Amino acid sequence: MASTTYASPAAGLPPQMALHTNRAVFTEAYALIPHGVMRDIVTSALPHWSATRAWIIARPLSGFAETFAQYVVEVLPGGGSTRPEPDAGAEGVLFVVAGQAALSIDGKSHTLRTGGYAYLPPGCKWTLANKAKAPLRFHWIRKRYEMVDGIDVPNPFVANEQDVPIRWMPGTRDTWGTTRFVEPDDLSHDMHVNIVTLEPGAVIPFEETHVMEHGLYVLEGKAVYRLNRDWHEVEAGDFMWLRAFCPQACYAGPERFRYLLYKDVNRHPKLTL
Repeated sequence: MASTTYASPAAGLPPQMALHTNRAVFTEAYALIPHGVMRDIVTSALPHWSATRAWIIARPLSGFAETFAQYVVEVLPGGGSTRPEPDAGAEGVLFVVAGQAALSIDGKSHTLRTGGYAYLPPGCKWTLANKAKAPLRFHWIRKRYEMVDGIDVPNPFVANEQDVPIRWMPGTRDTWGTTRFVEPDDLSHDMHVNIVTLEPGAVIPFEETHVMEHGLYVLEGKAVYRLNRDWHEVEAGDFMWLRAFCPQACYAGPERFRYLLYKDVNRHPKLTL
């Protein structure tokens, strides 16, 4: 795997003498999937993708988190897809953590390097290939787009997180901030996929309890994270999956702590299931 500062699954298998002392847990309010359990045996092949495997780390579950799916996808050199998205009503975000992706959106070519980000609205035509010599790894977050009368579907766009400034929370002395790829008041978007940064020793100083579902994939660093009633040590490569109203808070560790964050936003809650 090419050099990168972002974590991704370790793959392989642990040795037979490894102790079963990992941190995986699934509760009524959250799941913690530590990097040590994201191994070869839990990957899936995907229809119409070649030389590709995926760790599917979130999917809609009735009674739990129902709005999104999240994959970590690995594409070997020469692999990819010309028919990647099976659902015409789905929107997606791609975030590259290692390697380089050749992405085409509605016939326009883009190169996504490490830190590369792409928003793919429902109905757009896109393809992806790994034309480089090293494996490509990226996050793929999928959500069924919620149409609203009088509001247009967003346009596709590409970016790189290194070119997007961190917006620091007020009163935090620039220690807790968010890299936002979409403006919060843009109602054409019904989900945000951002990067949250906490500098060493920074905190989320209250128990966030809200309607948004979350996927939090730790890109760098370590922290102690509050999930519902419990505190957990988490580190680079871990994934936290939170249902609506699961309380959360955080104390960052000795190095910069960063995670890729999904949340559903900007829509009325459905009143029937």
